[in-house]
Amino acid sequence: MADTVGSGLEEGKETGTETEDKEKEKQKTRHTIKTVSEKLSSTPEITETLGFYERKVNRERKRSLSDLSLLRFISAELTRGYFLEHNEAKYTERRERVYTCMRIPRELEKLMLFGFFLCLDAFLYVFTLLPLRAILALIRLITFPCCGLNGTRPLQPAQVCDVLKGFIMVICYFMMHYVDYSMMYHLIRGQSVIKLYIIYNMLEVADRLFSSFGQDILDALYWTATEPKEKRRAHIGVIPHFFMAVLYVFLHAILIMVQATTLNVAFNSHNKSLLTIMMSNNFVEIKGSVFKKFEKNNLFQMSNSDIKERFTSYVLLLIVCLRNMEQFSWNPDHLWVLFPDVCMVIASEIVVDVVKHAFITKFNDITADVYSEYRASLAFDLVSSRQKNAYTDYSDSVSRRMGFIPLPLAVILTRVVTSSVKVQGSLAFVCVLLFYLGLITLKVLNSIVLLGKSCLYVKEAKMEEKLIQTPPATTPGKPSNKSKNKFRAPPGIPTNNSLSASITSQPVHQSESTSPLLPNSNSDQFLTTPDAEEKDITQDGSELKHRASKKDLLDIDRFTICGNRID
Repeated sequence: MADTVGSGLEEGKETGTETEDKEKEKQKTRHTIKTVSEKLSSTPEITETLGFYERKVNRERKRSLSDLSLLRFISAELTRGYFLEHNEAKYTERRERVYTCMRIPRELEKLMLFGFFLCLDAFLYVFTLLPLRAILALIRLITFPCCGLNGTRPLQPAQVCDVLKGFIMVICYFMMHYVDYSMMYHLIRGQSVIKLYIIYNMLEVADRLFSSFGQDILDALYWTATEPKEKRRAHIGVIPHFFMAVLYVFLHAILIMVQATTLNVAFNSHNKSLLTIMMSNNFVEIKGSVFKKFEKNNLFQMSNSDIKERFTSYVLLLIVCLRNMEQFSWNPDHLWVLFPDVCMVIASEIVVDVVKHAFITKFNDITADVYSEYRASLAFDLVSSRQKNAYTDYSDSVSRRMGFIPLPLAVILTRVVTSSVKVQGSLAFVCVLLFYLGLITLKVLNSIVLLGKSCLYVKEAKMEEKLIQTPPATTPGKPSNKSKNKFRAPPGIPTNNSLSASITSQPVHQSESTSPLLPNSNSDQFLTTPDAEEKDITQDGSELKHRASKKDLLDIDRFTICGNRID
């Protein structure tokens, strides 16, 4: 009986425990349902949680599905809007880039036109004033013993350079008579189109290499011939340098003749395929330039190189026209046959230069105003060469700046003109004399106009005060005394009179007893780009250390190949 009662009590306890567990589970379930319903009411997007559904949630879900209909999507796509002013800076920059690309052709052609006339001035100087200056120097040299001028030089340094240039021109001209142009023409004409294309590309590369090393050879000759005698001799002599210069000018003239002959073969080909390939070679230049990083100084070097290449192309086209007109007995009708091809070559040069510079300025965030700075720096070279303290002739300055060396080009043009035009009779000699006087007139007028424009550009760049500064006289081991060798015009006072006086005056010869001057340009101290930083020259004893790299527009012609920096 006791066991029965005990078991009954145990069963009652178990039943009560199960009942309590069920009640707890029901309470827990009610609490969970309540929590889920609250969440569903607060977030209508959640339509299913733990297997329970609510009517309100279903209604919201059906409404959201009705909103995602195709018609509503198309309507939203058609009426959707946005606001460009939220990113105003970005779109303003893009618009400025478009305006810059639109301004590039005009600004570039202004620079090209100014540079073309600078090259023309240096080129005409070789034919007009250089022979006269060389003759005057020889007359002075011959009459020097009769004048009784003791203790002075027989010739000034500039006169020595003029005589050397004259002798180089005459010797190379007679050496070019041993080169048969007709044989060279038929030899090149017998080659295939692909060979001629490769030859023309090789000639362009060789022309740049010759121009780079040739100007160094000429500068070494000029400095060796005019170096003060009291300085310790550190050269091989004037005569070896002179023969090196003659050899260079002769080889470079032959190279230009081969270029002109190849272009002549392209003009005279029946299907014009070679001319088309040579013109397409200019467009390949775009691919190798526009996708590279350029700074302002690098773009300046490229602009100078383009000016030189364009002027050289015009001279080559002139040589081709002269040779063709000679073959057709100077028939004017044949000139109109050549005219379309000449226009295509010139147009391709212009289009390639414009496209190349437009995309380079776009990719490198360079404004179109930079070409005005380039033009001012070229103008400064011309104005500074007219001062009393000029350290170089302007033709040599153009050669260093642009890689344009007029001597080889003048030799080959003289050879072609004298072989194409026969001078017979007194009337022909009178015509030649009148033509020479016309060249002198053109040279003088061109120089006057260029000088006026250059002074205007220099004044716009606010550099007229710097032009009247005398370059410091420095020696290899001593710093310069700026207080004695330099003076500045007071601010606010016009310097037009001083500028014109310094331009028209002749350079003053310095005493031979003074220490030799370093051939440093006064322009290294100014005309920098806005982000330029000046760096000093450090000297250790008698050894000069090279100036650190800086962003100076007038200091980029050193260590260059035809205006293109190689470092």
